[in-house]
Formats: sequence, C-alpha cells, structure tokens
Amino acid sequence: MDDERPIRRFLSAALGTNYQVFEASNGEEAIAAIPAFRPDLIILDIGLPDISGVEVTRHLREWISTPIIIISVREQESEKIDALDAGADDYLTKPFGAGELMARIRVALRHTIQPELMSFIKFEHLEIDLVNRLVNFDHQAIQLTPTEYDLLKLFVQHAGKVLTHRQLLATVWGPGYEDDRHILQVNISNLRHKIEIDPTRPTIIVTEPGVGYRLRIP
Repeated sequence: MDDERPIRRFLSAALGTNYQVFEASNGEEAIAAIPAFRPDLIILDIGLPDISGVEVTRHLREWISTPIIIISVREQESEKIDALDAGADDYLTKPFGAGELMARIRVALRHTIQPELMSFIKFEHLEIDLVNRLVNFDHQAIQLTPTEYDLLKLFVQHAGKVLTHRQLLATVWGPGYEDDRHILQVNISNLRHKIEIDPTRPTIIVTEPGVGYRLRIP
C-alpha cells in the first residue's frame, strides 16, 4: 500500500511475475481489503495520506501476523523504528532495487512457511543449534553467558529480520530496560567477540545504523 503511483507501478512490475498483487492508495483502503484479499505479505509505506503506516501496522498486529515490510525515506527514521516496534518485520529505504526487494520478501516469507529451519543456522565457521542448545566455533563448543545466549537465540529465531534496540531490550532484559542501549551494546560486543572471525567487522550480527541489529542469513 502506497500513495505514490510511480512506487506502486514499480512494485507491481517487480512482483507481478511471481506474485498476485493487490494495490491500495491509503491505509483505510488497505485495512478494509485485507480480510477479503488475505495477503501472504504486506508492503507498507510509512507516509500514507490518511493514517500513518505506524498506525496501520499497530492496527493490523491486533488481528493478523502477516509479514509487513515497511518502505520509507531516510528522513523518516524515527517513524520507521516506531513501525518496527509496532510489529513490522523489515524495512527498505527509498530508493531501492527490485533485487533487494525480492530478497527481503523471501526472508519475511521464510519465517511464516519454514519456522522449523530457524532453530539451526550454519555459517562457514559457526554452528548454532537451538534444539540442543549448542554453539560451535570451528567445531569447538563455546561458552555463552545466559544473556548472550538469549540474544543469539532471538537473532536466530528472527534470522534475516531487523530487530530494534527496544525489541531486543524488552525481550531479553524485560520491561524497564527498553532505553538502556549501553547494556545492549556491551552484550552485543561481547557476543561478537565469541562468534565473529573479526569482531570489528561483523558479518553475522550486523548493525542497522540508528535502528538495531540483524542476523545475516548465510
């Protein structure tokens, strides 16, 4: 759903060969159509002419779990974060290419159709097995603190999805810690030193500047 006709044309052209596409020009129109159309994924612009994309996201999360990808301009970073905290799954910053869009869609859909795969991830040097609670680096078990393990588990369960600072803090540390970014940064740094080949240039847990972090899917 987007109020800009050129963007809607681009999205329809990019998606039309692989997916059935329904277009909406504003939030109210999209909300009204979703029960009948029952989409597998929603692409939502933050800047809608009637109600904000944040409010649409918050409203939809009251009754559906359909993946939502936010698109926005860079200047709307605070609204983008609010939408992610409200339940959006990912975001793209305008302008973006069709290849990146399709990759983000595949990641979002993977969480809905293959959730069992999110219990095990293997990188070139790292294996994370949530079922057996094992983390191996170069075939050797590594020891994580309970907090580090909880963080890593959350990343694996949402592999490829951006997690905001507030989402990570609220889930791992609980209410009252949502704004304590220092404790999050310290634990992310400690975790990177245990699972990254070069912690100063992380390739597994990557930073989304000003937003949060994402576990890169290998």
